[in-house]
Amino acid sequence: MHQVTTLREEQWLLTAVTSTGDAALAVEILELRDRNEQLERALARRAVIDRACGMVMAMAPCSSERAWDLLVDVSQHCNDKLRDVAAALVATTEDETLPEQIRRELRRALRRLHAADRG
Repeated sequence: MHQVTTLREEQWLLTAVTSTGDAALAVEILELRDRNEQLERALARRAVIDRACGMVMAMAPCSSERAWDLLVDVSQHCNDKLRDVAAALVATTEDETLPEQIRRELRRALRRLHAADRG
């Protein structure tokens, strides 16, 4: 993954580009670097969420849409970000313990999912 642009790199770039008289280009480059870093972080978070959805699909079993909805439901009931709930679930594959509140809400959500399938 691309490393975050440091202040020193930004200062060097601004100095180099402004000495050539193109400050607008320097600003655009810095904005594009920032945007690129944001997108890389978003892709990494999405991969974790997708892994968690796969885990839910294996537990339930259910479609990817229902797994997504279940994770969103758990996230809302725990008042945690979806990416944090997903990361906690994925961390269980590395012998991490699922936090009690997430475990409790995941059980409830799975029961509701199974009840809806039977009903």
